[in-house]
Order: sequence, then structure tokens, then C-alpha cells
Amino acid sequence: MWGNYPLIYCCLSVPGCVGMQITRKQEVASRTHARTHARTHARTHARTHARTHARTQALHIQVYKRRMCRQRHVSNVIMSLLFADCGFGCQKYLVRLLTYLPGITISKVPYSPQLLYETGKTAAKMVKVLQEMEHPELSLLQRDEFKWSLLNVPMLEEYIYVMDGDPIQEVVKSVIQGYKTSVVPARTSFRKSINHGDLNDLNVLVQPDENDGFKISGILDFGDMSSGHCVYDLAITIMYLMIEHPKPIEVGGPVLAGWESVLPLNEAERHALYLLVLSRFCQSLVYARYSVLLHPENEEYLMITSKRGFHILRHLWELGQTQVERVWFQSADQYCVRK
Repeated sequence: MWGNYPLIYCCLSVPGCVGMQITRKQEVASRTHARTHARTHARTHARTHARTHARTQALHIQVYKRRMCRQRHVSNVIMSLLFADCGFGCQKYLVRLLTYLPGITISKVPYSPQLLYETGKTAAKMVKVLQEMEHPELSLLQRDEFKWSLLNVPMLEEYIYVMDGDPIQEVVKSVIQGYKTSVVPARTSFRKSINHGDLNDLNVLVQPDENDGFKISGILDFGDMSSGHCVYDLAITIMYLMIEHPKPIEVGGPVLAGWESVLPLNEAERHALYLLVLSRFCQSLVYARYSVLLHPENEEYLMITSKRGFHILRHLWELGQTQVERVWFQSADQYCVRK
């Protein structure tokens, strides 16, 4: 269901298609929702423009596209609300057109140092392109109340009660406090950009390369785009790739090396990276636990990150910032020398 209407998915396989992400468009059924509809449309158009801009700037990646329809053309997005009889009488259906790209998610292949390097490099290329994007509705990506943004880590305090009785709660509280005392004052030195916001291991596509390895072939799901800072997407990428790696702490070096081959960090960003990675772990763990309270039937899916996330967060916290940074930055430097 989407709003008051059932959804029909029409799937197309388009070889070689250069498309873009999941675009969410709320179908408005009454005039009282007209203002919300207008803002949603404008934000969606800004995201669509971001994806088009990335392609025109020679960012050679393919990205998954979902379209929703509504009996008219709006800003190059086909939308259609259809009447159909699917055996239950004539009803209204929203129809979405999905285009699929070749490749598999990076979660299904071994994380070689080279693949981690290429993932960091691709993420930085995307952020650099989005830094330069111009659009009249770009201000709508300033999502001040978006709880998943790394700008809004202190919002976790509203949900921390879901961790009551869990020893990890004290770590989460300490990370939030560290963010407020160390990251917030440094944000004026961070470079601004539009963030993808969800570069996890299920949103990056890979294909076999000519060297019996894998190469990045696509990025999925731009639904969490928001205004922020470049370094946030680096922290998010490192955090999610740590989840499935057999030695999580070894992820940061190659990803950082790839990132800095395109977009070197400044001193403030380097110093904040550790706490930003831990902050993303906290967001994922706390909001997953909160979502399970609301939707216990989806617990298995909602707690995917939590299966190992709790242990990794605790380990990183116990190692401390100095030790973790030493591993990441020395590994990145050594990888660059080998390259």
C-alpha cells in the first residue's frame, strides 16, 4: 500500500541503462495535503536533478531508478494513478516503473583492500560532484529534523530509553556527549555538501572486473539525501562496510585512502572521523531498537546491523580514538604508497 492505494510494480530490465535511485513521491488524495505534496515534489525534483547532474559530470556509475506515476508528466518524472480490475473489482492503483541494473550488492562479495579503496574513491567522487550542484529547490534538502543525518546526532537522546538495561547504553551516551563537545564546535571547518546519507553494503553494486576481482557498478537509494558535510558520507561508508568484514578495524584504511585520492580531509575532518563513525553506529543501533518496538514483526530485518554492530561499537570505544586513528591513517598512508 502507498497511502490509500495499492501499489503495482512494473519491472523493466534495461541493459546498459544509466539510471538513478529510489525516488519517493507521496500521492496526495485530498486538498488538505496539497502543501505537503508540493514540498515532496520539489524535494524529489531536486534529488532527480542531483542524479542527472552526477551523470553529466562524468561520474561513471550506474544507479537504480524507481519511478512512480500519476497520469501526467511532471519534471521528467512519469506518474500515473490507474483504475484496474485485478480480480477484486475496479480499484485505484499507483503504478511504479522500476529499472534494474546488472550487478550484485557489495555485501555478497569478499571485501578486498582494492574494492574498499574503490568504494571510498567512488563515494568521494559522488560527493565532490554534489558539492557543485545547483538547483532552485536545493534548500529543501536542508532537513533539520531528519534524525538519520549526522548533523542531528543529539536527537538520539530522545530515543535512548530504548536501550535501558543494555550495557551498551553508556557507550552510546558517551559518544553523543563526545559529538556535542568535539564535533559540533568543529563543524564550521567541515566542507559542506549534499550527502547521499546511506552508503551501506546493500546500496553499492559491483560487477566482476578483468582481474578476477570486482568493480563498483552502481549506487542505490538516494532517499536519505540531505544537506550536510562531505566527511559524513565517508564516516557512513566506513561504518557500514565494517559490519560484514572479518576484521572491522581494517576497513577504514583502504576506504580512507580511496576517499583522499579524490577529496583529502582537512585537519578538523580527520580529527572528527572517529566520533562520526561511532555516531553512525549509535544511530543505527538505537533507531533499529526503536523501530522494533513499533514493528516487532520486522525485527529480523530491522536488526541486521545490530547483530554485529553492538560488538564493533564497543570494541572501537574500548580501543579509543588514538589507537583507531593510528590504524586507519597509517593503513591509508601505506596503501597509497603501494598504489
